[in-house]
Amino acid sequence: MNIKIYFLLFIIYSFIGWIMEVIYTKFKDGNWVNRGFLLGTICPIYGSGCVLMLLLLNRYKNDLFILFFMAIVICSILEYLTSFILEKLFNARWWDYSDRKLNINGRICLETMLPFGILGCLLVKYINPFVLGLLNKIPVKTSNAIAIILLILLIIDIVLSFSIIGKLKESSEKILKKARKKDSTEEVSRKVREYILNYSKYGKRLILSFPHAKILIEKYRSKRK
Repeated sequence: MNIKIYFLLFIIYSFIGWIMEVIYTKFKDGNWVNRGFLLGTICPIYGSGCVLMLLLLNRYKNDLFILFFMAIVICSILEYLTSFILEKLFNARWWDYSDRKLNINGRICLETMLPFGILGCLLVKYINPFVLGLLNKIPVKTSNAIAIILLILLIIDIVLSFSIIGKLKESSEKILKKARKKDSTEEVSRKVREYILNYSKYGKRLILSFPHAKILIEKYRSKRK
């Protein structure tokens, strides 16, 4: 497979991941929410995880035992690193599994690892061969045009989304600077969340997408000192 095919697979699985997240949120919280950081209907962490598994695990597609555990390892490392990087960038914990059993620093837990293994087996063994069959039916010129358009849209989405998040971060830091030492973490978090909710439709969507996000106020205060 060439880079174009891997990119199209990334977009397809990012979209499927977004659908899964939306359905899960509806089932869990009863609300339809546009999940993820980006403005568009994709969750890149799913696309990245799927492409990584295809690159590294295709050789094990006939050994479900190895495939299952390697899928868990790859997806868990990706989720952990994503949580760590986002925390460093935005000084916030976007998801936290600290209250769940067998978690590692609240970033990953056994409850999410097992589905990764199952989905990895289904992806490599059954889903991807079917998707590849559909992609191979598309004329080369058409698939090239589709890939270029999707790449442009993805770049625009990333630039706009991170620009808005950057502005939200700056405004949140202003609130944190004004916070008094005696203000509780919950009180400051409430003020920041209220600001983000009223900032724009994107800010409201971000809060709804990550209702359990935690602003790391103590880390911010120690860093400021």
